[in-house]
Amino acid sequence: QVQLVESGGGLVQPGGSLRLSCAASGSILSFNAMGWYRQAPGKQRELVARITSGCSINYADPVKGRFTISRDNAKNTRYLQVNALKLEESAGYYCHARRERGSVQREDYWGQGTQDTVSS
Repeated sequence: QVQLVESGGGLVQPGGSLRLSCAASGSILSFNAMGWYRQAPGKQRELVARITSGCSINYADPVKGRFTISRDNAKNTRYLQVNALKLEESAGYYCHARRERGSVQREDYWGQGTQDTVSS
């Protein structure tokens, strides 16, 4: 069973920064894609950033230039550096991983989430 554990969330003032971590129980090289999602109360979960096994990186438009996704294969950990946080970006931030096996199998894994609270 794959385990994903997020950490690094907390309380931050508007304009502040956080560094989120997602540690996996196994090699992150086994994942076809890894993403960070966030979900605020009353809203749908949305993709924030994504990195593939081929090192292709995508960001949601609202976070481009402010958020950075990265990974450390030796530590089986990926990160999300979040800068210049806005009040409306208070949300639970979730680690996601996808593994595809052949052409018919797909597995998705989620962490429990870490809370980012942006408040003055």
